[in-house]
Amino acid sequence: MPLPSLLGVFAHPDDEALLAGGALAQHAASGARTAVVTTTWVPGTARAAELADALAALGAGEPRMLGYADHRVPDSAPGRPRLCDSPLDEAVGRLVGHLRGFRPRIVVTHDAYGQLTGHPDHRHTHRVTALAVSASGLEHLYPEAGAPWQPHALYAATHPHSALADLAPLLAGVGKSVLSVPDHLVSATVDVRPWLGAKWAAVLAHRSEVARERALPGILSRLPAGTRDRVIGTEYFIRLHTHPAARGLTRLTA
Repeated sequence: MPLPSLLGVFAHPDDEALLAGGALAQHAASGARTAVVTTTWVPGTARAAELADALAALGAGEPRMLGYADHRVPDSAPGRPRLCDSPLDEAVGRLVGHLRGFRPRIVVTHDAYGQLTGHPDHRHTHRVTALAVSASGLEHLYPEAGAPWQPHALYAATHPHSALADLAPLLAGVGKSVLSVPDHLVSATVDVRPWLGAKWAAVLAHRSEVARERALPGILSRLPAGTRDRVIGTEYFIRLHTHPAARGLTRLTA
């Protein structure tokens, strides 16, 4: 039977592949509807084209982009404000439009830390997504965004302390921070090794990041295949919200 429909909401092109590529590929392979909203970058940029290739590898449809600028790359959205500088109500309303249009049962986004390195766009995307999931089911909020739809569950992609044996030294070696959570906070541990082909193809589709020495796709591309598969073969999630009417129907399953 198909797994629940799944919408990923992530800050940058490549976050979807690195953090939930296996879960997206798994749900798509089961026949579930899957999609990704990216809060930064705009169509017509090089990374938007890479995102399209990555989503095709995962079976997650076409890019859906909120159109804000990357915190550190103004050319990612010429003439648009950075995500972190945009009016919060505006960003939430834009995402509510995607939630009501796609009508996912499960939404996945960044954790509150903003993943391992604490990128400000990751942290703000977490905030925007949490607010949008709550607002999406309320008819008097953002009525212009379509008919209300309440996602059944919200999960945050994360990294527990116990999963950093391989990854932490790699990030520390290029001067990046390593932010992880206590293991008991993890609600779902998903073995995505059966879908590693699709996940790794999606990571490689982000060619500009693979070419960068300090970017995680570039770091992963230089690892022996066995080590790389061990690093990306399991995905971890914290359940942040479950709608009371949907208990028992919201498991992000392996």
